[in-house]
Amino acid sequence: MRARVIDRERPASTHPFSPLEIVEKAIPEDERVWVPQAPNVWFRPLMLNTLNGGWCNLLRVRKSGVLSRHLHPAPVHGFVLKGQWRYLEHDWIATEGSYVFEPPGETHTLVVDEDCEEMITFFNISGCMYYVDEQGNCTGFEDVFAKMDMCRKHYTEVGLGADYVDRFVR
Repeated sequence: MRARVIDRERPASTHPFSPLEIVEKAIPEDERVWVPQAPNVWFRPLMLNTLNGGWCNLLRVRKSGVLSRHLHPAPVHGFVLKGQWRYLEHDWIATEGSYVFEPPGETHTLVVDEDCEEMITFFNISGCMYYVDEQGNCTGFEDVFAKMDMCRKHYTEVGLGADYVDRFVR
């Protein structure tokens, strides 16, 4: 990781070792900021925490069907900004304005139904996520470093530059 040069002064009330705050428009005007995750699925990084391994992002989906079956070893918090989604393992639907808490260790299968043109949800993820098959066998994982790699590759390809992701790293 490259050292960052801080080009502004910290307020006197801020601890000298605390990371800088992040203030950005969550839903970007520049489409290039959205990082492709799968066909018609993108994430928009908001904060990538290399110290505790978590991240905050927006997930945007413009397709219906199963996105993934996965689990998290640590808690996840979500807030639906647009559209709706659900988990096959539960009888609730997360609609616009819904808060979702995902307990650690629970396997869930994220589904966006056909009547939803676009879903955008804010997720605060502690730790990594494990993708699993129907028998619960691990088929892959993502952690904050994998997310950073995805961002660097995408931002290079779209002309923002690999270091564009650094604005989100803490």
